[in-house]
Amino acid sequence: MAVASERPRTPPDFVIPGVPRSGTTFMHEYLAQHPQIYMSPIKEPNFFATDLDSGSYLDSIPFMRDKARYLSLYDGARPDQLTGEASTWYLYSRDAAANIHAWNPETRIVAMLREPVAMLHSLHLRRIYGGSEDIRSFEQALAAEEDRRAGRRIPERARNIKALQYRRVGQYADQVQRYIDQFGRERVLVVIFEEFRADPARTYRSVLEFLGVDPEFEPDFKVVNASRARRSQRLHQMLFSPTVVRTFRRVVPNRLKPAVARTWDRINTRGERPAPLDPVVARSLRAELQPDVERLEQILGRDLSSLWPPPG
Repeated sequence: MAVASERPRTPPDFVIPGVPRSGTTFMHEYLAQHPQIYMSPIKEPNFFATDLDSGSYLDSIPFMRDKARYLSLYDGARPDQLTGEASTWYLYSRDAAANIHAWNPETRIVAMLREPVAMLHSLHLRRIYGGSEDIRSFEQALAAEEDRRAGRRIPERARNIKALQYRRVGQYADQVQRYIDQFGRERVLVVIFEEFRADPARTYRSVLEFLGVDPEFEPDFKVVNASRARRSQRLHQMLFSPTVVRTFRRVVPNRLKPAVARTWDRINTRGERPAPLDPVVARSLRAELQPDVERLEQILGRDLSSLWPPPG
């Protein structure tokens, strides 16, 4: 299936917002293999999530701020390719949907969701890994939300501190509705992680059909983004010093930055089986979030209970 002969003046043509730990890295990697698609060489530029960016030096790491730098991400695209990027925090952001629409109202949206309790547990582990969480107990991190809303108990090196409000991150209904309100249902495709994991080829094909590119293309499906832990948090924090970050941005070309980052991860990462989720905590949190899941079902017009079992 042919795509448009010319790229719009304001790429990207599509954006993948998704809740954390919902397969956005998988989807980014698989779409990047498609010959009719050009994915940003930097995943998670978070350019449009302006409300989550505090303006601090630390937030300059996850949030790209410069318009010219953002546009340069698409310099390598051919005129006959669709352009896309994936930034997890666009879904949680209250401003990203409107910002994207103002930038390019023709943008297509591939929103990725995952059962919220499993997602939040995985997010908590990931933030520990990244140095943005210092409460190692998931239950205690949930209990700290009120203090953190008041500006207390914030980790010293935390980036994107609004993500410490775990329950809010796990309430999807308003997040999805914002994109439907901005772009219309016909421009928003919702992908459920559990279905993607069970049958990646089928889900991938549905995304290709939604984007209007050749749906017969098959990528090299592989596991990415497995559970990991840092060998040395001190070494990890040194990497994010202002001097190192400025040098990295100035010296390393965009196309090479992901490879350099992956090399660093291999050096300072060890595989780790994640700590199990306490079933009592899971049951309580699932009951708290169930009304939002039911609202989401109404918005999507589908029953999610077979994929996301309600609290027993």
